[in-house]
Amino acid sequence: MSLPERVRRFPWPLEGDRYRYGVNVEPAPREHRTAAGEWGGTVLDFDAAYESELAERAAILDRDPGRHVELGHMRAASWDALLHLLSEAADTDPAMTLTRCGDREFRWENARLGMSRRFRFGDEDSLGEPPLRFAASQVPDDVVLLDEREGRLFADAGVVTFASNWSIRFVLGMSFTELHGPVPRDFADGAIPRAERFLLGLQPGECYRRQNWSSTIGHRLDASLETYDQWGAERAREVDIGESLHLRVEVQHLVRLPMTGSIMFLIRTYLLPMRELALVRSWREQLATVLAELPDEMADYKGYGEIRPALLEWLRR
Repeated sequence: MSLPERVRRFPWPLEGDRYRYGVNVEPAPREHRTAAGEWGGTVLDFDAAYESELAERAAILDRDPGRHVELGHMRAASWDALLHLLSEAADTDPAMTLTRCGDREFRWENARLGMSRRFRFGDEDSLGEPPLRFAASQVPDDVVLLDEREGRLFADAGVVTFASNWSIRFVLGMSFTELHGPVPRDFADGAIPRAERFLLGLQPGECYRRQNWSSTIGHRLDASLETYDQWGAERAREVDIGESLHLRVEVQHLVRLPMTGSIMFLIRTYLLPMRELALVRSWREQLATVLAELPDEMADYKGYGEIRPALLEWLRR
């Protein structure tokens, strides 16, 4: 049987029959083979959903401009992130080009979105909008910038439209430790302090990645706190597991920006309905094994608490 492309490209997150939180980072890009296909050969992934996801992000930002937040001292880091992301995109997709036209002049062309923009680095008027917001209009990832102060990291800027049960507006200015306060067992296991130490040790230009996984009802990228009134109600209703319940996977890239030294945190979200996940027998069996063993508080945090018995029955059937 031929598998759909999004199954073949899906970043399957599980290894083994037991899951616990950890730093679990690896150098990126690095291609991964899965039981269905492969993923991870590039940092940015311009797949078939690119145009529709960028249109959805633009609509969210039009409705709620507060999904873009930035403290005043982060503007240099935002320009650093913009140039880095446009360069990465041009190296990844032949439909995109970044041309240096002078000392600080650039021309960006994106044939997939039918747009061209000439701008002067550091000149917001020439770009027509804040650099971080423009960057987020060209790449499929949410973007968060972490500033380093006195040996600690702080979330001081970001454009996040596809959050899972959190809000970039709410966490603006929080420390790395405060950001992860709701995550169960992390402090006892020491994962968060280890992760911050690892990030502080990144060298300019270095890139690593990790994965996180949870669940979503429906094909809903925007599961932020701002839209809880919509997706929270969906959680309370009985659902068709195969059609409505989705495995939600975030591929998170961590980059030390070369000019400012800020940490850029990229979050690319993938959704796969259970009916398509079940096409890959080893995935179906492994997910059932992991969920059956997962501690209750972790299952609740990932959105599988109440639906876990029915999901296990469905997966095993």
